[in-house]
Amino acid sequence: MSLPRSVLFCALAALFAAGFAFADVAPAPAPADAAEPLLFCYFKGNGDGLHLATSTDGLHWAALNGDKPFLTPQVGGKLMRDPCILRGPDGVYRLVWTTGWNDRGFGYASSPDLLHWSAQQYLPVMADEPTARNCWAPEVFYDAPTGRYLLYWATTIPGKFPATDGQDARGSDPGYNHRLYYTTTTDFKTFTPTALLYDHGFNVIDPTIFTDGSRYVMVLKDETNQPFPPQKNLRVAFADHAEGPYSAPSPPISGHDWAEGPTAIKIGDRWFVYFDKYTKHRYGLIVSTDLKTWEDWSSQLVVPPGIRHGTVFRVPATTLAALSSASP
Repeated sequence: MSLPRSVLFCALAALFAAGFAFADVAPAPAPADAAEPLLFCYFKGNGDGLHLATSTDGLHWAALNGDKPFLTPQVGGKLMRDPCILRGPDGVYRLVWTTGWNDRGFGYASSPDLLHWSAQQYLPVMADEPTARNCWAPEVFYDAPTGRYLLYWATTIPGKFPATDGQDARGSDPGYNHRLYYTTTTDFKTFTPTALLYDHGFNVIDPTIFTDGSRYVMVLKDETNQPFPPQKNLRVAFADHAEGPYSAPSPPISGHDWAEGPTAIKIGDRWFVYFDKYTKHRYGLIVSTDLKTWEDWSSQLVVPPGIRHGTVFRVPATTLAALSSASP
């Protein structure tokens, strides 16, 4: 006999507040190396599952597994959108993703090899905010100086930031007014209370964080739709610590096409920032050596058809070989 949905959600919320245990797959330590192959994790359609593509130069990407999902969603709203994979210092791959349009949490699973995955878990990170509308585009970042993982995402809490209510009108629904939130963990068993990560007075989603030397860099989407003209572009902010405070955003870096879902990696002496040109159903790429001046390389980018909002990362050559030869 199944329990009512409300009972299940209350139980999950209590577990999150108290600190809860997840079964991770045993680690296989392997430090990342700049010469390692590149992988891109992404979704297609409305969120059918975890897709992977590979590249040797960061420009030409080929789908693995016939572009069929390596993992399909089982928790929350049963979607797998905006997947983010991080390979931690222990060699374990941590995956988080958007589970639904109106969930107050997101999905989590781990793997030693991207083929064998732990049981999927639902992290109810906004359980203490009963009016929270969503948890979109979660990402995971490992902060070496503190030894902690930072999980961060965008959420709308109606009435929380009234000065910018109505900035994003989606058809007849003007209620989205996002800010960025986060929690930290060292073991994915207990988590710090959810806290505000970024608020600079505008509707913001889709953050991605990486380090450039000693500074922390956040590429984010300005989601402002009103007043005219709309923004819908990518900007950059900086901080001295992973948890901020982050600076006010830079001017737009993504051109005139509406952009979302940035992901960044350094290839050679250039930072590559990939992003989803979602209104044109294609992908974009901008590159920079200093994170200030940018070149648009979108015309050189070749990606699998239908690719949506994902994350780029490196893997050992042996992992790529196994992925290339195996069907999940």
